[in-house]
Amino acid sequence: MRNYWSSKLSKLGVAVCIAIHPFASLAQFSKQDAATVSKKSNGEKYLYPIKPGQPGSLAGTMGELRSTHFHSGIDIRTNNMIGFPVLASKSGYISRASMGGSGYGNVLYITHPDGNTTLYAHLDEFKGEVAKHVLQEQYKLKSGEIDLFFEKDLFRVKQGDTIALSGNSGGSTGPHLHFDIRDSNNYALDPLKIGAFPEIVDNFPPAPEKIALVTLNTDSRINDRFGRFEFYGNKVGSNYVIASPIMANGSIGIEILAKDKLAFKSPFYGGVNFLEVYVDSALVFRQSIDKLNVAETRAIYTLMDFKTMRSKGTRFYKLYIDDGNQLKFYNESPTDGRIKVNPNKISNVKIRMKDSYSNVSSISFKLKPNPVIKEVTSLEPMAATADLLYDITDNTMMITAKAGKDLGARALVYTKGVSQEVDPTYHNINRKVYLFDLRKSIPDSILVNNKTIRPKIKIAIPSATEYKYYSDIMDIDFPLNAIYDTLYLNTDYTIDKTTGNEIFTIGTRTVPLNKSIRVSVKTNRTYPADGKYNVYRSTGRAHSFLGGEWINGRLQFNTREFGEFTILQDLEAPSIRAVTINNQAVRFKIRDNLSGISSFEATVNGEWLLMHYDSKTASIWSERLDKKAPIRGTFILTVKDNAGNTSTFTQKIP
Repeated sequence: MRNYWSSKLSKLGVAVCIAIHPFASLAQFSKQDAATVSKKSNGEKYLYPIKPGQPGSLAGTMGELRSTHFHSGIDIRTNNMIGFPVLASKSGYISRASMGGSGYGNVLYITHPDGNTTLYAHLDEFKGEVAKHVLQEQYKLKSGEIDLFFEKDLFRVKQGDTIALSGNSGGSTGPHLHFDIRDSNNYALDPLKIGAFPEIVDNFPPAPEKIALVTLNTDSRINDRFGRFEFYGNKVGSNYVIASPIMANGSIGIEILAKDKLAFKSPFYGGVNFLEVYVDSALVFRQSIDKLNVAETRAIYTLMDFKTMRSKGTRFYKLYIDDGNQLKFYNESPTDGRIKVNPNKISNVKIRMKDSYSNVSSISFKLKPNPVIKEVTSLEPMAATADLLYDITDNTMMITAKAGKDLGARALVYTKGVSQEVDPTYHNINRKVYLFDLRKSIPDSILVNNKTIRPKIKIAIPSATEYKYYSDIMDIDFPLNAIYDTLYLNTDYTIDKTTGNEIFTIGTRTVPLNKSIRVSVKTNRTYPADGKYNVYRSTGRAHSFLGGEWINGRLQFNTREFGEFTILQDLEAPSIRAVTINNQAVRFKIRDNLSGISSFEATVNGEWLLMHYDSKTASIWSERLDKKAPIRGTFILTVKDNAGNTSTFTQKIP
């Protein structure tokens, strides 16, 4: 047992200095509980898959907002350690097994007689006959990454059988078990409601960290301004209140940054799936995330404030149904949640939050009607280095400039060769603000205070349609439903003054894409066709490899994100660093400085050797088909990056 746990912890680079006694009964535990909890399939309740019958704790819940998707299950904590027996939650058969270095990592699916399937992810290793079969298939296919589907009679399991050991494989940020329950249509169900696990006790209601109010058109205001504004609440009893009334006018939307505390003193939080908005005691919005279509989780970008997530890292729920939002969470919502401020009275607004255990809390505030005014005394000074700024939110472009000597100075706006003078929408001695409804016209340039803004918006592309954009510099193919809402496409071409690299700007990285778009760029430089030059998306100093191919003199590539793109040369081969080399196992760290690892292969005396990969730690390690056969002879490891550079490590293992 001591050697087993030493090897497991060494995989994570952790010094082995823990007591062994907490795990001394793990093997006996799984056998005893399998006998105790196994029942006839009919009427079986879901079994908590880690140490059932003992208090458990979670690190995440279903519906929680992640950066690119809704979290589809619960994350069961394993005390930051690997190797806990994972038990079949119900009887059935293993219908799928997958192993890989990212995503779910090592994952098993068990299909049950009721038609539901349970999923067990980030596993360290499989157990039983399925483990032997998967290993044999990996050697047969000569691939560490594998995805296998099985007939129902091949790998049958009973409730409580040990099917795997918990781990930290794939995209996991720490050791835990990800557990899903999915129905026959591949919808993820809430395990805390379907399973009703007594091991998890939750007496804590959700808590709001902030709310945000958003103006939804050019005639709307919040505290006399256009834009998005965040507010903190104060806790009063078990609920929250924003004490001072918020001045508002027109049509506004509400967002909330809220989390559900999972346990006392726990650093982990879950999502808030059940949200309601009341205005003067009347329900105006209801969101209920009780199941998820796992094939459409990228639709999270219509429910979450994507721009704020990208710019600040915080994930706000929109408490209104935005354009392009086709999610099925609002069937019981009486309206789309957009609030028209009552101009004749103060409106009392309450946001009600509920978690999967029906713990409830709320945050309340008041909207005080306030007419639109030109002179807004609360506008703060602009930064010394910022003379002229612009931003686009939905259909509105906002230009902000220093006030200058003439507070009411007009902007000179050029649209399709025609100029027009435009008054500030509002101003004070510090700044002046101009608002433009892009649905009416798209300015080519705006001159304010003898400085010019050129938005470089080429065209407005409607959503829910295919569209092909053509220009001298680039062509872009938008497939059907690639964008969620009307896109005001901005493009640009520049040369980096420091590096001389070509920079192609396509859209704005704070606008989400639903599907990949196909881009074809015309370069002004000549690049050798040796595979070393490729397209990269640039984010600050970071670069993400996209690849590309030359077709008819243009470089073509696909991207699922807007932003800046450049062409870089990668001449440096991946690095290989040996960690362990002996007759029992080999282990290495492999890294690449630019294009990223594309593939790796190990052989011993010319025979293929399975190497597992963990992208988080840049680690690969061996697993032999015959556990008793030593690794002996000429060992060769070849690692290739996405640009085709290759490194080779060779050593004789006596």
